[in-house]
Amino acid sequence: MGLEPDFLIWQSHEYQQTILAIGLNLGVALGWIALRTSLQRARLAEEKMRRCTSEFSLVMTQHFTDWGLTPAERDVAVFLVKGLSTRDIAELRGTSEGTIKAQTNAIYRKASVTGRTQLLSTFIEDLMDDALMPAEALQTVAMKGSDMAAAA
Repeated sequence: MGLEPDFLIWQSHEYQQTILAIGLNLGVALGWIALRTSLQRARLAEEKMRRCTSEFSLVMTQHFTDWGLTPAERDVAVFLVKGLSTRDIAELRGTSEGTIKAQTNAIYRKASVTGRTQLLSTFIEDLMDDALMPAEALQTVAMKGSDMAAAA
């Protein structure tokens, strides 16, 4: 009779150990699944980012060609889109700030914009699909475009 309580305690410990081992293995399996899912999502995000970057670069290059920008103006325009200041662009290009300001004004004139924000928006507009805009917004844009054409 003295052995039965010890046996029950031992059996209880074995059950606990078994449950803990199952829980540990389940945790490892779920962690592995979560890691794989996370890595797949990261790869997809990187691929989408690469495609967006490539598309944005193509849009910029096409606009630069359409606007007739010189190679120096193209470089300055890229730096403007990246958000660099006039001083930073001058340092990177090894020219004076006055030269960069003149090139910036030439870019804005050729692009028919008044500033950096409008310059950037010309590229973004080309990347955005009309399907992303609500129908009401598309109608408003179409009306404004026809009003502007009639005024000209």
